[in-house]
Amino acid sequence: MSCCTPPAWAGQFDHKIAARDLRDYRRNGPAATTRALIDALRRHGVAQNTLLDIGGGIGAIQLELLKWGAQSATSIDASAPYQQSARSEAERQGMSARITFQLGDFVDLAPQVPPADIVTLDRVVCCYAAVEPLVRLSAERCRRLYGLVYPRDRWLTRAVIPVQNFFRWLFRNPFRSYIHSVDAMDALIRSLGFTRTSRVRTFVWEVVVYERS
Repeated sequence: MSCCTPPAWAGQFDHKIAARDLRDYRRNGPAATTRALIDALRRHGVAQNTLLDIGGGIGAIQLELLKWGAQSATSIDASAPYQQSARSEAERQGMSARITFQLGDFVDLAPQVPPADIVTLDRVVCCYAAVEPLVRLSAERCRRLYGLVYPRDRWLTRAVIPVQNFFRWLFRNPFRSYIHSVDAMDALIRSLGFTRTSRVRTFVWEVVVYERS
């Protein structure tokens, strides 16, 4: 079950945030960690592969991998403003015919979501209180490459996130962020038949790619 109801997501990832992220993408390309994930996937080869992008945001991963030869993409996001921005940008770049958009929580939609060669979750696991069903269901739908970006499990992030959540509570924002055990996620993904082939760490984030054995 997800960390929050759709109104919490809608309040956090609203039109203002979506417009800002789309503006940044048009000016500068994907964010640094998103670019690191895209580059890691490209090194494995993405031509003619299908993509399932969970929490697709404004569509940076979808658009970049399609440019590098991916066959098609499915974008799932619980934020209507983000999905509207993604649709707009896909149309602007002439990619809309190659992307299928679904609005909602992936964990709820999973039974109807077909497998894909590549599955990505860019800064998504930190939005879920119960991460196990998210990781398990998404990895089960991955035929080849599984990529994630999530907060590093270290003392600094474990100190900062509760402070962020406190101020959200103070200002009556129902959205919450979470940090999960990297070792537990890694063990779960490996148990589903994957081997980690790439890892990049920044001060806050960890970018990983797994390949199905």
